[in-house]
Amino acid sequence: MSKGGDKSLWDTAIDEAKLAEEDEAKASEEACVLFVGSKNAGKTSIILRFLDRDEAPKPTTALEYTFGRRARGHNIAKDVGHIWELGGGTWLTKLMDIPINTDTILYTSMIIVLDLSLPNELWFTMEKLLNAARTQVDAVVAATNNIDPEIKIKLKKRAWERLGQDHPDKDMIDPFLIPLCIIGSKYDLFQDFDSEKRKTVCKTLRFVAHTHGASLQFSSTKQEALINRSRNLISHFVFGTPMGKTMQADHNKPLLIPAGLDLLQQIGTPPLPDDELGMGLARTPMDLWKQAFTSIFPQENTNNPAMVDDPAKDIQYAEGTVDSMRIQKNEELERYRRLCERRAKDARQQAMNEGLVY
Repeated sequence: MSKGGDKSLWDTAIDEAKLAEEDEAKASEEACVLFVGSKNAGKTSIILRFLDRDEAPKPTTALEYTFGRRARGHNIAKDVGHIWELGGGTWLTKLMDIPINTDTILYTSMIIVLDLSLPNELWFTMEKLLNAARTQVDAVVAATNNIDPEIKIKLKKRAWERLGQDHPDKDMIDPFLIPLCIIGSKYDLFQDFDSEKRKTVCKTLRFVAHTHGASLQFSSTKQEALINRSRNLISHFVFGTPMGKTMQADHNKPLLIPAGLDLLQQIGTPPLPDDELGMGLARTPMDLWKQAFTSIFPQENTNNPAMVDDPAKDIQYAEGTVDSMRIQKNEELERYRRLCERRAKDARQQAMNEGLVY
């Protein structure tokens, strides 16, 4: 029998059962991670290594889905992690609305994979994908607001819990509303760059990641230790395993900076001459870093549909009947195009003969 404020054994058992049910419900939540990034940056390879699939990566067509499972303690049930990969670089960002929606927003994370070996495409790709993702997240929050008016407050609270409510740079950070990590891929190639160029890339990515409340790490499919880092990151996002607090910020080594551990004071200033830091068209610190980075690495526009591989020509999607019909239609289209050209030429010649065109 309980006395005063003491609980009875029965009450305690009921409370523990409720907590167990809540933990079970939380654990059964199926997390989702969306991979986006530079074309041919190695997103598929990173996913395959995480899933322990020994197979050659194939080009990603549009948006592809897979999943991973993990045993949950001694239970028969398993945790399921949904993994989406957006192909095409920056060209297919509208497809983000499939994995990031009102049903998944509370347990979706995003990983941006950037090719470190192509710094002349890095800022454009990163900026385009970050803006597209933020637009989609904001749209989903607005749509969810009718159902859950507290949704944005919940996401903000979670974001600051990841970073630390009392972070010294709080006034300079606008945290992404869903967990975010930037992975710099192909470190095996990047490590041979000139030291000053490596330093510029590292400092810039640190600033962008830090001010977005994101984690940052460098990876390479050629180095097992870096592969394990990526595995641990994905496991944290899809299964909730501990992230770890190890930090590596030396630009001469592969970066590893968990969200909230960096400091603007340690990152330093943009690589611009002192007399240019207060000049130019930069209106925000981000603009200033962009100005500095793009002055060293002029950017190439990768948002070009012509740069995306045509899946109809990919042998992995070969379909005899369909392919033969496509060839026939292509030949018909080519004949029609030539006919139109010939008619246009004849019409022009006739007009010239009649003195209507000179």
